[in-house]
Amino acid sequence: MFNVSVAPHLRSQNTTKSVMADVAIALLPIIAFGIYHFGLPALTVTVLCVVSSVLFELLFELLAKKPITIFDNSALVTGLILAVNLPASVPWYIPVLGSAFAIIIVKMLFGGLGQNFMNPALAARCFLLISFAGKMSDFAMYKVYSATPSELFKGGKIKDFLTMLAGKDLTSVDAVAGATPLAQLADGKELDLASLFLGFHGGTIGEVSALAILVGAAYLLIKKVISVRIPFSYIISTVAFIAVIRLIKGDTVSASYLLSEALSGGLLVGAFFMATDYVTSPITPKGQILYGIILGFVTAMFRIVGSSAEGVSYAIIICNLLVPMIEKITVPKPFGSVKAKGGAK
Repeated sequence: MFNVSVAPHLRSQNTTKSVMADVAIALLPIIAFGIYHFGLPALTVTVLCVVSSVLFELLFELLAKKPITIFDNSALVTGLILAVNLPASVPWYIPVLGSAFAIIIVKMLFGGLGQNFMNPALAARCFLLISFAGKMSDFAMYKVYSATPSELFKGGKIKDFLTMLAGKDLTSVDAVAGATPLAQLADGKELDLASLFLGFHGGTIGEVSALAILVGAAYLLIKKVISVRIPFSYIISTVAFIAVIRLIKGDTVSASYLLSEALSGGLLVGAFFMATDYVTSPITPKGQILYGIILGFVTAMFRIVGSSAEGVSYAIIICNLLVPMIEKITVPKPFGSVKAKGGAK
């Protein structure tokens, strides 16, 4: 028996499995840099997210006696996307709870892949932000000064682990507070654009390095997994609306500030890897552009007017709910169709 997924059924050489595999590959440079920058805790969080997501999907399908779908790679991608949205310092149960919420509540209870009305990983992140605000805002970056393996695995960076293997002596573990660039921008501080681009600052595992994100995004664009319509319209609109809102408020706006906004927080990774989710984004070209513009407006409002410095996750979740309306007003009319006059509506 074949497991037939829900509509739309697009004629393409790409399958769900191959598309999800491409997304997972594109996320690798982002996760690799996160592990290098934040250390082994980032690897632990990533493994917990991926393993938990796959196991929760398998467990649900076994208990509900549904076809097994874990080999389509969608649970793998959900776990990876959740991981890049978490701080490396979170305790082990947060990735596990987040994976359970993403897979069971948002995805499987609504019918599985293709029937969820919002991005599972981002919905899980919003749930975790509400439930564990303090731990989800702890962007500590670890420096390792201990030669003991347990301490290295608690807060160690890969390069420090290699230093230990080389015979160098280390003596203790410290955590250094890692304020996010958006928090610094909100405090009126000027940011170093080179550090922003490379990723040497605080944040979640996957949002820090614009370079790594753009490498992954380029892979998706080259493979034609995504188009430029949603990410470009989203990023450009966000920056434009931020400029307009700040000018209305009487604040100064500079090119350096706007570029810092574009490179900071989850905007880039959200635009290329989350807003482009096939299931929860429009399929029409005009709809995708309109979707990106609305995303930009909502994100700008969260960042400049809202109480939180960041709003990408909330913006994408809110706009996921608007997709049916966007589709309705942007679906092209069939050629030769004539609007009925005086007939039934």
